[in-house]
Amino acid sequence: MAVDPRRVTALNSAPAGSGPVVYWMSRDQRVRDNWALLFAQELAADRRAGLVVVFCLAGGFLGATGRQYAFMLDGLQQVEIDLESIGIPFHLVEGDPARALPAFVRLWKAGAVVCDFDPLRVKRRWKAGVAKAISTPLLEVDAHNIVPCRAASQKQEYAAYTIRPKLGRALGGFLLEYPALEDLASARKNAGGTERTDWVEVRKRFAGVAGRYEFKPGERAARKSLGDFLDSRLEKYAELSNDPNAGTDSGLSPYLHFGQLSAQRAALEVMTADAPPASKEAFLEQLIVRRELSDNFCFYNRRYDSTGGFPDWARKTLDAHRGDPREYIYSFRQLEGARTHDELWNAVQTEMVVRGRMHGYLRMYWAKKILEWTRSPEDAIRTALKLNDRHEPDGRDPNGYVGVAWSIGGVHDRAFKERGVFGTIRYMSLAGCRRKFDVDGYVRRVNELASRAAAGRSG
Repeated sequence: MAVDPRRVTALNSAPAGSGPVVYWMSRDQRVRDNWALLFAQELAADRRAGLVVVFCLAGGFLGATGRQYAFMLDGLQQVEIDLESIGIPFHLVEGDPARALPAFVRLWKAGAVVCDFDPLRVKRRWKAGVAKAISTPLLEVDAHNIVPCRAASQKQEYAAYTIRPKLGRALGGFLLEYPALEDLASARKNAGGTERTDWVEVRKRFAGVAGRYEFKPGERAARKSLGDFLDSRLEKYAELSNDPNAGTDSGLSPYLHFGQLSAQRAALEVMTADAPPASKEAFLEQLIVRRELSDNFCFYNRRYDSTGGFPDWARKTLDAHRGDPREYIYSFRQLEGARTHDELWNAVQTEMVVRGRMHGYLRMYWAKKILEWTRSPEDAIRTALKLNDRHEPDGRDPNGYVGVAWSIGGVHDRAFKERGVFGTIRYMSLAGCRRKFDVDGYVRRVNELASRAAAGRSG
């Protein structure tokens, strides 16, 4: 088979039936460069069965907002069109996947079900429920990671330096060009046609009158964004990626989060790009090592979104400093409204709310100040994750959980000089940021952006 069997994990032991193969799309919302869809098509062809794709839309997913639902639904509408063009039916069902998916499988008399890999607890609960409720195989395919999470490591890795050599050894066997999907438009083994989804009605229920992000959703927009990054920003990535004013960030995070872009496709394109080796290496470190380290953490540590997931040394040092006086304490509403004494922090929060973007370097500063300005580490991680998940299009993601856990709880980091509140957790200051980049210029730019956005809403 074209799909490496190391990507595939059986989640139950049910025997295969004679009906069509159902691909339950969830994390990887794209047609091209999708190992799970390729595997489902291979399985259907091998069994001379039909193929159908289903997406289950769950309401209130981990605090997602209408703006995030709108971005996802726009992308899924493109998925439906692209699947239809190659003869693969697409269905949208609604409700708790642990109940809605088994009902769909029974309705279609499916012979096998293929699903996406996802390390988050809620997704694993859904799949466990589906696996028990259906009488056909449930096969999970890791199409999100270049090196499948289970193949990369069998345990939680301590830091980037422990997973990096493992990924390096395995990468050559997985970082391959994708085969093409077979066009089934005229083939009789197609699972049958279906009516188009009424996207207007779906958006009314899940997105309401939510605004849109400034970047376009969907697989084609993701490809264009990748091309723009390669053409105009990758060259200076190593030199300027930590400067929020330089504009060298890739802008790919939302597309990677929703699976509208394959990380493997991005890596293949970067490797052959005409750019300095140092810049390509710096970006691939983030795209492969740091990103797959995040999946590793969330897969092997079920407490990834709480202080219970912090390493022992971090929990001990934070406990020892629980009673330290805080110069400032801010409520959730004050933080969400960017009403603190720190003009840089306010600008970072404002940019996240207005644009749905936060520079990676500033995300660390942002989260660490939340630890400094809330009453406990527990309050800090809850607040940071709630803000991130509510306002970032790529919230509710392993990268977000690990980014906050690194900043507040020392995950994948080491101990530093001891100080108040932080203990030996790495500290970041406004003065340190000023030495790195033009803070005043960044603040002015964000404030101007926020003013234009406010004027646009009022107009």
